[in-house]
Amino acid sequence: MDDYFDNADAIEKNLRYFTERHGEIYRAYEEYGRLVHEQGGPLSPKTCWLIKVALSTASLHVYALKTHILKALKSGCSREEIEHSILLVAPSAGFPKTMTGLLVFRETMEEFGQAEE
Repeated sequence: MDDYFDNADAIEKNLRYFTERHGEIYRAYEEYGRLVHEQGGPLSPKTCWLIKVALSTASLHVYALKTHILKALKSGCSREEIEHSILLVAPSAGFPKTMTGLLVFRETMEEFGQAEE
């Protein structure tokens, strides 16, 4: 599974490139994301992050999935809630995407000291 994150440095460099050259656009994008989370509707922050985990899984956006897992944990989601949001992807978007999501989830939890007990 390590091959999924071999390009993490390239992704970070690309983001730095974008923010240095298009900072105003990136700040507007971040502000939009904040407003959608805070004022977009009645969903709790935890629910919003669980939805983002599921969407990243279904889209196979592995780097985003890792980020969304960490933000879900920070917002108070349990390991079980995050895993459930990944499992919910299978009936709609496919079992292989769910399995990839579970691999990313397990690696992320391990990387941040929350491996399976």
